[in-house]
Amino acid sequence: MLHLIFQSPLECAVLERVTAGDDVVFLDSAVLGLLKNSRWAEHLELLAQSCQLFALVDELKVRGIAEERLAAGLTVLDYAGLVALTVKNTAIQSWS
Repeated sequence: MLHLIFQSPLECAVLERVTAGDDVVFLDSAVLGLLKNSRWAEHLELLAQSCQLFALVDELKVRGIAEERLAAGLTVLDYAGLVALTVKNTAIQSWS
């Protein structure tokens, strides 16, 4: 399943719905919760051990967030990569 998370601040209830093997893309202001020093960093690093976590590069650029400031386990994704994930995953859940 592909999870598209737009929500800021991130909510534990949403992250708990992500299961092993899922792909998760953080969009819009949700990228603000992906920083190494955020309260979610440890949870995201654990989640990245069982699924793929992505941050959309354009959302990071707009907010002035450098890739090296992201929590471990996150991959930066462009729009072509986002399209590829939507093709790969037959089920898509949007969280806003």
